[in-house]
Amino acid sequence: MNNYELTLVLEGKTTAAKKKSLLESLEKTVNLLKGKIGKVEDWGVKELFHKIKKNSEGLFLNCDLELPASAVKQLDLKLKTEDNIIRFLIVKK
Repeated sequence: MNNYELTLVLEGKTTAAKKKSLLESLEKTVNLLKGKIGKVEDWGVKELFHKIKKNSEGLFLNCDLELPASAVKQLDLKLKTEDNIIRFLIVKK
């Protein structure tokens, strides 16, 4: 198991309910991949330097993950299919 840091950028107008459902979905996916989610930090809404998918603001979330190395690619593919996520970054610690 390796430690990773996942940073998500959601649409700036994302509601609390959408954010909660996205985090629950992420937790289910990570559990299916035999991993664990650690601390989740909400960095709040920040103005983006460039528009991304017609959004000038983004809601930033940062999560600590513990995943097997083989599961990172599957998580990457799953995150690409989420509509509310406009950008994400997975970094090995």
